[in-house]
Amino acid sequence: MNNRILSAVLLILLVSGSVSAQKTKKAPGQVWPTEKAREWYSSHKWLTGANYIPSNAINQLEMWQGDTFSPDLIDKELGLAQGIGFNTLRVFLYSKAYQQDPEGFLKRVDQFLAIADKHQISPMLVFFDDCWNKTSAVGKQPEVKTGVHNSGWLQDPGDPASREEAGFAELERYVKAVMNRFANDKRVLLWDLYNEPGNSGKLETTIPLLMKTIEWARAVNPSQPISIGLWNWGYEKLNALQIANSDVVTYHNYEAPDWHQRTIDLLKTGGRPMICTEYMARSRNSRFSNILPLLKKENVGAINWGFVSGKTNTKYAWDTPLADGSEPLEWFHEIFNPDGTPYRRDETELIKKLNAK
Repeated sequence: MNNRILSAVLLILLVSGSVSAQKTKKAPGQVWPTEKAREWYSSHKWLTGANYIPSNAINQLEMWQGDTFSPDLIDKELGLAQGIGFNTLRVFLYSKAYQQDPEGFLKRVDQFLAIADKHQISPMLVFFDDCWNKTSAVGKQPEVKTGVHNSGWLQDPGDPASREEAGFAELERYVKAVMNRFANDKRVLLWDLYNEPGNSGKLETTIPLLMKTIEWARAVNPSQPISIGLWNWGYEKLNALQIANSDVVTYHNYEAPDWHQRTIDLLKTGGRPMICTEYMARSRNSRFSNILPLLKKENVGAINWGFVSGKTNTKYAWDTPLADGSEPLEWFHEIFNPDGTPYRRDETELIKKLNAK
């Protein structure tokens, strides 16, 4: 069977079985009733934004450590976001930044939220991540690898750390400290508990930490919704766990419009509001011009990967490094140059138009 057809079949089974999955796989705590989730979603304007990291940070640690936290640059770049009508950003936290300096980290998160609020942006905050580099260390971060996509991005808590239950107590302190601090803060839009669980070959070994993270989050019982984004339709067990414990359905899709439409059509049968928290890879024909109007038509939140071109190097494609650091024929991600000028003015004009800006 064609892999895409198989993926669609698995997704149909996932959605049709979500009610029974909720009965058997739900972590302690209360997932929002569908009607509450709809009311929450309808209380916001159509959600649009980007996955955000400052252009001078190679990874999450460099963004959040005290020595390299850059509020002036963040203020400037969030001004660009406000200028094109973005009202949310998806932002990755980092556990070691908290463990290094708990109170300082919380103050920096508060400062970031204040800057975002100044620009009428309500971020969603991400805790853990199974993507890219397995290990990390506080302090000075690695230099950028020329022409390589996301050369310094970090898994959190890493590998094998994500499978070592002896470390879960420390991770629990981190999650609960952050959530308790901001659980009723209207500047926070949503809690995204775990980015792409099972990625980097981890598969179902991620499930124990994911389950614990859900338990910790539900124990705090924040006023904001909780979600764990769907990203690989072949991971049936993980998908069932993720969707059963999400107040609002979030998902990733870097496909062309016809396949993205199929994903929307399948997921919306569950009846919950939907936010696409990763899309837009130009060379894969996932573009602002063909995906953003689709998401608005379907009233699906739209958060693309990439914002200002910088040290993450995500203008280069995942699997097409350019060792000489030359410009790719077409940027893979990103919207703005480092000086704040648009990569493509037609794209920023479209974003502004769809956001009535």
